[in-house]
Amino acid sequence: MLKQLAENVREHAVPFKDPHDLDALVKKIGDSRIVLLGEASHGTSEFYKVRAEISKKLIKEKGFNIIAVEGDWPASQKLNGYIKGYDKNSKTAEEVLQSFNRWPTWMWANEEIAEFAEWLKEHNRSESGTKKVGFYGIDVYSLWESMEEVVRHLERNNSPDLALAKKAFSCFEPFNRNHEKYAISSAVYSEGCVEEVTKLLHRISESRHLYQYEEESSLDIKVNALVTANAERYYSTMILNDEKSWNIRDLHMVEALNEVMDFYGPDAKAIVWEHNTHVGDARATDMADNGLINVGQIVREQNRTEDVYVVGFGTHSGTVIAADEWGVELEEKTVPKAKLGSWEDILNRTGDFDKILFFEEGNRHLFSSKIGHRAIGVVYNPEYEHFGNYVPSVISERYDAFVFINRSHALKPLNLYETVL
Repeated sequence: MLKQLAENVREHAVPFKDPHDLDALVKKIGDSRIVLLGEASHGTSEFYKVRAEISKKLIKEKGFNIIAVEGDWPASQKLNGYIKGYDKNSKTAEEVLQSFNRWPTWMWANEEIAEFAEWLKEHNRSESGTKKVGFYGIDVYSLWESMEEVVRHLERNNSPDLALAKKAFSCFEPFNRNHEKYAISSAVYSEGCVEEVTKLLHRISESRHLYQYEEESSLDIKVNALVTANAERYYSTMILNDEKSWNIRDLHMVEALNEVMDFYGPDAKAIVWEHNTHVGDARATDMADNGLINVGQIVREQNRTEDVYVVGFGTHSGTVIAADEWGVELEEKTVPKAKLGSWEDILNRTGDFDKILFFEEGNRHLFSSKIGHRAIGVVYNPEYEHFGNYVPSVISERYDAFVFINRSHALKPLNLYETVL
C-alpha cells in the first residue's frame, strides 16, 4: 500500500518553489466562496506565510473579503479596526497585536501576522464598504472579554438590555475569571449560568438593529453575545465530556463564521485559517469514530460542494514554537523527521522538496488509503510525538489540496505579557 501511495505522489505532486506556484491552487479554487486553509502546527512560520500569500491572491483575484481565524473575537476586532481604518490612533499592526495577550499569544501576535496585517491595511485604503477585507476571530474561549464587550456596547447605546446583561454576568462574578473553576462548578455542582446568558443572547438577536451606532457594532455585539452563550456551554461540558466540548467549539466557529458572512451579504467570500484538525473533514479521520465533528465537515455539509475548498498543510521536519504544557513559557522546539510510513514521511521520501497535491475526481481514489497524518498543537513534546501526534486520515477525502513544506521553521512571536486561560 505504501509503495503504491508513494508512486501516486510522485506522479501527481507539483513542485512548490515560489509564490507563483500558488497560482495553480487559486485556479483550482475556482468560484468557491469559502476556502479553509489549515496548518499542522500553531507555530510554523511557513504555514502562516503561505496562507498569507494564498489569501492575498484570493483577495486580489477572486474578491475574497473575510479572513476568519482560530482566535478570540474581541482581540481580533482590534486588528479588524486597524486594517479597516476605524482605528485612528494605533500606528502599527504590532501595536494592535498587543491585544492578543492571552496564552498562547504567539498564534496571532507574531511578526508573520503583523506583516500580513500591514498588507491588508494598505489594500483596504483603495476599497470601500464590504469590499474592505475584515479580520475576525471565530473561536469560543473569550468568555469574560466578550461579556465586557457586550456591556460596553449596551452602555454606549443606553440600552434597556443593560440591566439584563449585568444580571446575567453577575452570575459569573464568583468565579473570578477562572474558566476551570466555573467549569467544575457548572459540570459537577450544576451551578452554571446558562439560563441567564441564553436569555441575553435571544434578546440581543431580536433587537440587533438597535446597535448600529458605530462601525460593525451590530455584528460585534451579536457575536460577543454568541461567544458568551457558547463559551458557557463549552466550559460547562469540558470537564466531563471532551467530545461534547470539542463539538460545541467547532459548531460555534461555524456559527460565528456564518454570522460574519451574513453581515457581508451576498458578496461574502471567506478564507478560514485554522489547524488541520479543524478544517480537514473529520469524516475522513478516526475523529468520526469518537463522535467528533469539525469545522471542515460542518461547512461542507452546510454548503454546495463547489462552494467549499479545503487545503491541508504539513511538514517533514524543522522547528516550531510550542510549550511543554498548557500555560507555560513558549519554546522553539525541534520537529523530528516524520514517523516512518506516515503521510509526511512518504511526501519526503518521494522528493525532499516542497510540493502541492490536488485531489480531484480523477485521482481521489489513488489517495484513499488511511494513513497517519502529523498534528502538532500548542502543547508539544517531540520525544513522544510518535505515540499521539498522528491522526489516521484518508487524505484525499479530508482535503481538496495539500501543501507540503519539507523543512519548516518556527514563527517569530512578538514579546508580550501572557494571560493564561
